Amino acid sequence: MEYIYVVRVKTSITLPAELLNRLDRVEKNRSAVLERAARAYLAGIEKEARERKDIEIIERNADRLNREALETLEYQQLP
Repeated sequence: MEYIYVVRVKTSITLPAELLNRLDRVEKNRSAVLERAARAYLAGIEKEARERKDIEIIERNADRLNREALETLEYQQLP
């Protein structure tokens, strides 16, 4: 069995009281809910970055890919 150790670092942040009250209604462990929120937020940002990179690659190769697709369609035409 493999164990993964997560190093936790205590930090202090300042948030509006209204936001903290809303967090407390969701879960009493503020650290847990803020950790989940931060992970979800970062995952979204990372996904957008990967998608932008993929689009850049597709756009950079669009002419060649379109040409290959047309050649394939022409080859597949029945007499």
